[in-house]
Amino acid sequence: MQILEFDLDGEYVELKQLLKLTDLVSSGGEAKMAISEGLVLVDGAVELRKACKIRAGQQVEFNDSVIRVLALPPEAG
Repeated sequence: MQILEFDLDGEYVELKQLLKLTDLVSSGGEAKMAISEGLVLVDGAVELRKACKIRAGQQVEFNDSVIRVLALPPEAG
């Protein structure tokens, strides 16, 4: 299992964007398809909302990868 850390630059990132930004999918269409097919877990539960707001502290699982969403330190943002 691959573990990725994503530094959140802002309040949240949409789920479909997160999958694209972490290179787990090659396009927004692929991200939407994976989400609608129930292949993406947010904090251990299937998430079907493509624009679900993912915030710091949450964990997303997809295709044998785990994304840990981290907040940027205040001085870095």
